[in-house]
Amino acid sequence: MADNLRPAFDVEAVRRDFPILSTEMNGRPLVYLDNGATTQKPRAVIDALVHYYEHDNANIHRGVYALSQRATAKFDEARLKVARFINATEPAECIFVRGVTEAINLVAMSWARPTLMAGDEILLTALEHHSNIVPWQLAAEGTGAVVKTLPMNERGELEYGRLGEFITNKTKLVAIQHVSNALGTVHDVEEIIAAAKQVGALVLIDGAQNVGHFPTDVQALGCDFYCFSGHKLFGPTGVGVLWGKRKLLEAMPPFLGGGDMIEEVTWAKTTYAPIPAKFEAGTPDIAGVIGLGAAIEYVESVVGGWDAIKQQEHALLEHATKRLSVVPGLRIIGTAEKKAGVVSFVIEDPPVSSLDIGMTLDAQGIAVRTGHHCAQPLMDAFGIPGTTRASFAFYNTLEEVDHLADALEGIVEEVRKRESLRTQSHATEVGVVAWPEPKGSSPDEAAQQLIDDFTFLKEAGEDPRDFILDLGRNLPPLPASEKNEATHVKGCMSQVWLTARRRPGTRDALDFLADSDAEIVKGLIGVLQHVFSGQSASAIVAYDVAQLLRKLDFQNLISVQRRSGVEAMINRILSIARALTKESTEDTEGSKS
Repeated sequence: MADNLRPAFDVEAVRRDFPILSTEMNGRPLVYLDNGATTQKPRAVIDALVHYYEHDNANIHRGVYALSQRATAKFDEARLKVARFINATEPAECIFVRGVTEAINLVAMSWARPTLMAGDEILLTALEHHSNIVPWQLAAEGTGAVVKTLPMNERGELEYGRLGEFITNKTKLVAIQHVSNALGTVHDVEEIIAAAKQVGALVLIDGAQNVGHFPTDVQALGCDFYCFSGHKLFGPTGVGVLWGKRKLLEAMPPFLGGGDMIEEVTWAKTTYAPIPAKFEAGTPDIAGVIGLGAAIEYVESVVGGWDAIKQQEHALLEHATKRLSVVPGLRIIGTAEKKAGVVSFVIEDPPVSSLDIGMTLDAQGIAVRTGHHCAQPLMDAFGIPGTTRASFAFYNTLEEVDHLADALEGIVEEVRKRESLRTQSHATEVGVVAWPEPKGSSPDEAAQQLIDDFTFLKEAGEDPRDFILDLGRNLPPLPASEKNEATHVKGCMSQVWLTARRRPGTRDALDFLADSDAEIVKGLIGVLQHVFSGQSASAIVAYDVAQLLRKLDFQNLISVQRRSGVEAMINRILSIARALTKESTEDTEGSKS
């Protein structure tokens, strides 16, 4: 069809296919910009899942009755759809797994561990997701192989001119993302594959961020393994695909043992089923696989095809880059020439943590991802703890991008006003360590003050989050000299520093000061400081802080993933308190002797 006759892409019609896009979040129309983490599901996928459970639910490959045979047929049909979608040589090369993480671990366990020897090299890149780092580190530890990393430039582009330096006769495997999840950089995988083939190295491509945005042809690429997750292709969670060349898959031992992956089992020996069954032990996610097939059909049915999808997402990227580039104090991280629909950024003037940005946007109905995006080495390379990431799909609109940009401008304006007032209020405190006074005679008494205030405000219809934030804004300042490696609390996704001392004139009372780059974390520090600072170490150790956090609706204030950071702060305080208790006990026993 000529371009002038091609049907126009109707984003509003597409959006009507996705029920969740017409819902609200925090009383605002949902603006979903976290497609790099997971995509939303069209009605066709939801209906496929419901229909399976209502009409076809049975175990597959194991029943002679009609229901089981019908479920098996739909499961096997989905494999045909996957093979067609990525242009696999044959459906049997497509292994169903839980997702990319399991796919990479499968190759690491079943190919790398039996194959690699000491001194062999695995090449990764500076932009990899943890799921394409940790399995290879484990494989290297078990075989004596060495993991190397192809560096990037300041724009987040790989240094292709150094391929000859990093791909050598020692290289046995190159494992790379097709598209960076953190920055959106689209890698020139064809050039990397060609370089790897010159030395006989295999290539695995993590296609999680590619398959929902660009067409995929594994035969044209010439790689050896390719994997992707269904939930990033508008399909269900918990299902994905590992494609591999038949000769490699046949030579690899099973990843898991159990039902359906065997040919014959005796006490003396077990023989294995041919691929793909050899790698699909146990009952699979039948509904998920069927849902993945429906997702593929949906993507293939989009009016205008891949050209329309790519044009829509590129327009979103260009508009977002233009709007966000002029937000005061905002810096885009990752400015590669070839990018998918991802904009990753930090706000530096004034500094605003990605956690605070994400929570403020959430209150306005805007969903983005914050933190290191499971790419800590990449963040370390940029010298930042994390970013805020907006990632687009073809159902997003330019108006949603404008909502994001307007909200970010509002965040910067509000923080600058607050910082101005804070600077004035603390003008006389520069360089002074102001240790807080105890708020009660015991942690219980101090905590009850917080609970009473919190309950009163909540019953009055106030936002509990504001109460916590105010605690953080009234924290005594932690001098810059105290923000160092010794006081840095590891395990927090935000930056946190904590210092403590024995309260002068006491036997075991503990004072502590802490600070964070995130306002909500400062608020949680305020809670802990109010309850614990100035209290006896033994009372701190005995106090049930988990109960307090429950009463303060802690579970609704911060995500599950972020709670590990709060636990890290609590554990640091408890560790200091236990050490002080032990020291005090030893002093007492020493004085008696």
